Amino acid sequence: MSEESVRCWLVERDYWDEDVVTLVYATPDGELFHQRQLAANLVFGLDVTAAKEFDREDLEPTPEADRERYAEEASKVRERHDPDETL
Repeated sequence: MSEESVRCWLVERDYWDEDVVTLVYATPDGELFHQRQLAANLVFGLDVTAAKEFDREDLEPTPEADRERYAEEASKVRERHDPDETL
């Protein structure tokens, strides 16, 4: 992990309709997140891992209403899974 990259943990996976999947990775403190929307057929061919590294500039501040939940989810995933484990 470089100094400019930040490890984030999978905190949310939502399926919208049958065509779109949203993946949300957040920092352990829940303060920053990265959201990615993909076509459902792409997700099934993609390894969705417990953690990913993101450049700090690619992260956004988490809305205040979601920070605690993201921090709790990141903590659970961190305790139960290795970073490169497929979920």
